[in-house]
Amino acid sequence: MSDRRRLAAAAGRELEIVTSHERLVALAAAWDALWRRCDGLVFQSHAWIEAWWRTATRRDERGLLIGLVWNGDVLEAVLPFATIRRRGVTILEWAAKEHSDYGDALLAPDRNQGAVAALWREIAATGRFDMVYLNRLLPEAAIRGVFATDVAARRLRLNHRSEISYRVIGPWQRGADWFGAQSKSLRQHHRRGRKFMEEAGGYRFRLLGPEEPLEAVLARVAALKRIWLKRHGYASDLFDEGAPALQALVEVMAKLGILRIFVLECSGTIAAVSINFVQRDQMMVFIPTYDPEFERWSPGTLLIIEYIQWSIDQGLSTVDFLCGGEEYKRRFATEAVTLESMTGARTLLGRMAIMADQAGHAIRSRRVSQPVNAERSEASVPVPSRR
Repeated sequence: MSDRRRLAAAAGRELEIVTSHERLVALAAAWDALWRRCDGLVFQSHAWIEAWWRTATRRDERGLLIGLVWNGDVLEAVLPFATIRRRGVTILEWAAKEHSDYGDALLAPDRNQGAVAALWREIAATGRFDMVYLNRLLPEAAIRGVFATDVAARRLRLNHRSEISYRVIGPWQRGADWFGAQSKSLRQHHRRGRKFMEEAGGYRFRLLGPEEPLEAVLARVAALKRIWLKRHGYASDLFDEGAPALQALVEVMAKLGILRIFVLECSGTIAAVSINFVQRDQMMVFIPTYDPEFERWSPGTLLIIEYIQWSIDQGLSTVDFLCGGEEYKRRFATEAVTLESMTGARTLLGRMAIMADQAGHAIRSRRVSQPVNAERSEASVPVPSRR
């Protein structure tokens, strides 16, 4: 269903709230035009969100709640939300949240700010959720401006959960310059691992070509991720055998021309693979994994070293490891960015859920001296790690 109506208070703009897949599909052209104007990340693209919804699990617990601002036939704003029911509480969150590292809205530079604020109030007035939880907000996230100017939106507050995004940024002109600036132990580790793999049957680093079939590589990625998830006690339906989501999301990146899949092979076998994409002059690391059979040679680390050098040689400004504070990312990073989250309640049930979560966080904080891992500690909104 869709509720599109003109509001006189919104300077002649039309506001629309999309709740059906059929209407979402029909928005492709207008959404794509706005996405390009905003230089949006793939996570806010129409194709990404449509692919997520088409392949989403737990459909009986989910709903679309996407807000739009129209200026005639031109789309000026998209607030890409969805709802999910967890433990009896219905939460408003980013659409495709579990597969997206940075959440945000699409807001045209010349948008009508009053119409966007009115749209947020209309979304709240639908009564379709108890609480709001919007995470992984970059410091420059466009949605922050909406929340800063509208009285209703200012009821949202920063949440205690935050995540880290590590990046590699520097003045190097060549990949070899970056490698030479690394520690002696890292350089030795790389050379030793490469030598051992060469002796074991060959060492081959390469970027998959745009015409190469993806099915076998993605099946390999999913199989290796299932091993990793089981070993560490996690779960993610993205990598379930036969699940369609991984293929659908990677195909979105391929069709947009931003996909970069790097593989490290030993004797024809994939020892490590990283599904990356390039946007905004940055290499973004979406899904890395490696074969534990090659673990003694650290193929994951070897692959990171290779694609960092490749990225610098291609003139890219940044290698962004996206979300997650894993030690291997910290080892390479020259910069860390904190991703904040915001939460707010619409109903009494929502307020109770937030209070319970805050109480749980306070108890955990007293019990441990180190920060609680954001992903693993989400009492009210648990999200399995993709990595």
